[in-house]
Parts: sequence; structure tokens; C-alpha cells
Amino acid sequence: MFFQSWSDFFNMGGYGFYIWLAYGISFVALLGLAIQGMMSKKSLIKEIQREQQRKKRQQQIKGI
Repeated sequence: MFFQSWSDFFNMGGYGFYIWLAYGISFVALLGLAIQGMMSKKSLIKEIQREQQRKKRQQQIKGI
């Protein structure tokens, strides 16, 4: 599709609001998923570290 000006590009033949709204919602959803993934990764790493520390303490207690 060829547009005569930037205004025509953003208007998208009268459907610009719906098109840009769809892009915006998609971007927010993808951003939310990325943030959720990073947060769950941090949580999982902390849980693994706690478990390793717990096992280390148990081994020290058995060694006594």
C-alpha cells in the first residue's frame, strides 16, 4: 500500500485507530509476557539457591 503523506499512513484509510490500537495491545501483551518471564526466572533461581543452601545445611548437620 502506498501513502501520499505521513498523515495518510497514520490514518490508514480511515481504519488507523483500529490498526494502531491492535498494534498497541499486541505490544503491551508481548511486553507483559517478557516481564513475567524475567520475573519467574528470577523467582526460580532464588528457589533453587534456597534449596541448595538447605541441602548444604543438612549435609553439614549429618557430618557432625
